[in-house]
Amino acid sequence: MSSGTTNDVQLVIITGMSGAGKTVAIHSFEDLGFFCVDNLPPTLLPKFLELMKESGNKMNKVALVMDLRGREFFDHLFQALDELAETSWVTPQILFLDAEDSALVRRYKETRRSHPLAPSGLPLEGIKQERQLLEELKGRAQTIYTTSKMKPRELREKILTEFSVNKQSIFTVNVISFGFKHGIPIDADLVFDVRFLPNPHYIDHMRPKTGLEEEVSTYVLKWTETQKFIEKVTDLLSFMLPHYKREGKSQLVVAIGCTGGQHRSVALAEHIGHHFEEDYHTKISHRDIKKRKEPTT
Repeated sequence: MSSGTTNDVQLVIITGMSGAGKTVAIHSFEDLGFFCVDNLPPTLLPKFLELMKESGNKMNKVALVMDLRGREFFDHLFQALDELAETSWVTPQILFLDAEDSALVRRYKETRRSHPLAPSGLPLEGIKQERQLLEELKGRAQTIYTTSKMKPRELREKILTEFSVNKQSIFTVNVISFGFKHGIPIDADLVFDVRFLPNPHYIDHMRPKTGLEEEVSTYVLKWTETQKFIEKVTDLLSFMLPHYKREGKSQLVVAIGCTGGQHRSVALAEHIGHHFEEDYHTKISHRDIKKRKEPTT
């Protein structure tokens, strides 16, 4: 078994309906020790990410407010979020704050403020327009708070509890080798069948060995079809892992199977697992490597 860790950055994007509590939210994240920026235009997000990366560990907890106050840049937000999803060194999370129309109207009346989308009209007109504009963004949020019946103190306590650094989960990539003759792992998210590759089982002196031994590993990995398989699988996983991580999944189980779980699957699980350990918390295990009741592959 092997594992690797990364200096994961916690990034929270706070957005949602105007009047739903974003000011309380940003102050709450400041209390948690986050570096906070209010009303960051989405077009500046890539530059800000570069600044975060160059800062090392000085900016490893960041909260950004993005809302319709920067509406001239709002069309760029989805592009910025897509680019953010492709990074492996940062853990993004969208916190969307919502409230019922009646609660938002009441808050605007109490503060005597105008809605940013209806500066000279009725607040409800701006609220309905904003809700329509934010519909797709709400669908991409990992966390949604409805604050209609929340007092500011209650919202603050909820954020302090749920976004404490001690509550942050670590996304783990589990790479498992197995033998199809013993069944597919029931907890596998992705399964790759490598029984089409050249088989060390048919070489007498390699048969008692496993893919953990250099001679067997070298044999399995040297073939053109093996290298092509590794290239395609690592490319696929490089695309998928950031998206699984963005959606809040705590772990992904990647299962690689050969006939008996001794040679090919073991060598490939080791190789592919080590490929990702610099960017993700990675664990490599071999379920069936000791199940050698008879000569198997």
